[in-house]
Amino acid sequence: MISLRQDESDERRIEKLNRIADVLVERIDKLEEGRGSAWSMFQAAVALEQEVQARTRDLEKALADLSERNRELAVARAAAEEANRSKTRFLRAASHDLLQPLSAAKLFLSALKDTALDDFQSELALRLSGAFESVEELMHAVLDISRLDSERIEFQRKPVDLGGLFRRLAIEYAPMAESKGLKLTFAPTSAVVLSDSVFLRRIAQNLVSNAIKYTDQGGVLVGVRKRGARAWLEVRDTGVGIAAGDRARVFDEFQRIAREGGAPGMGLGLSIVRRACLKLGHPIALDSQPGRGTVFSVGLPLVAPGAHAEPAPAAATGPSLRGRVALVVENDEPMRRAYQLMLRDRLGMVPRVAGGTAEALAMMGEEPPDVILADYNLDNDDTGLQAIAALRKAAGIEVPAIVVSARRDPEIGRASMAMGAPMLEKPLRAEELQIVLHKLLS
Repeated sequence: MISLRQDESDERRIEKLNRIADVLVERIDKLEEGRGSAWSMFQAAVALEQEVQARTRDLEKALADLSERNRELAVARAAAEEANRSKTRFLRAASHDLLQPLSAAKLFLSALKDTALDDFQSELALRLSGAFESVEELMHAVLDISRLDSERIEFQRKPVDLGGLFRRLAIEYAPMAESKGLKLTFAPTSAVVLSDSVFLRRIAQNLVSNAIKYTDQGGVLVGVRKRGARAWLEVRDTGVGIAAGDRARVFDEFQRIAREGGAPGMGLGLSIVRRACLKLGHPIALDSQPGRGTVFSVGLPLVAPGAHAEPAPAAATGPSLRGRVALVVENDEPMRRAYQLMLRDRLGMVPRVAGGTAEALAMMGEEPPDVILADYNLDNDDTGLQAIAALRKAAGIEVPAIVVSARRDPEIGRASMAMGAPMLEKPLRAEELQIVLHKLLS
């Protein structure tokens, strides 16, 4: 009996020891697992650190490469900007030398038209006039594109009377429309808008000229539609129209609608319109149907009623210019001769011509002229503004004056305006000069 109890007690102790051993083994297994996991984490951390170091080195190299590329881009951009400035400076300098003979030729041609010509001579004069107009249009287009592509272009936004602009365009483009047998109509308007008067006129000129070129029958209608805070300048024609696939590219340079006989020009007009509208913030729309015509619309911000609008040049009316003395300051001999012929033979004025400020002062004498006509670019750093100031000082009175320039520089325009002297651009139109002279001497 005692032996049986002893056996049971031993079995219980063995079972207890087994359980203790199992627990100890389990704890040891867990401890080993924990040690393995920690080791794995340690190894992963080391690998991650190495990966971070490698990626850091790659990033530093990429940043160094990017910095080098940025320096190269900065150098390239500076070179491009300098090239653009050089191009602009070249065009400004070249424009004077190119427009000078063209301006003289147009004044000579104007004087020729005022003489008695037979039919053959009249035809030659007409064709020469058309050729000069084409050259002038192309040169103005190139200069306009150069100015609009410049980052430093300055716009003179002011109220512009669209009615006055329409009257000026009607006179300017009536001969072109009549030569094609087209009816050119400008709807009367009292709208006043805020824009740059020079570039708004160029926009309208290009749209009207383009409409006439691509219209063979019917006519062209120019008008204004007021919608909300905008006045939409619309140019409608009954011309060939523009296919849907061509509507985007017509605003690109040297693009013209292909058709039999073609149209004159280099395809730059609408490109100038798009550039100018983009710079001025004027939206432009196009609606067209092939064979039925086209409508170009330009959105212009309306100005409150009563705002002072820049007046458009009036017709060449007023007191007679005959016998009035005009002192011309011009360093180019052909231009001096052209001024003499036009002022004397066409307008009946008494022209006195000088090559610079000193010569003009010596020529003026005690009796001041009725008007001064001075070219901006004279020899030896002399300018027309300096000549006008010196002549007015010597005369002791504010003699009416006109500045003529081939440089489309807003600074020259502002300086001329500050002196109370209107500025005319070369190539000079005889009709435009006559209008300004009448206005100044009225």
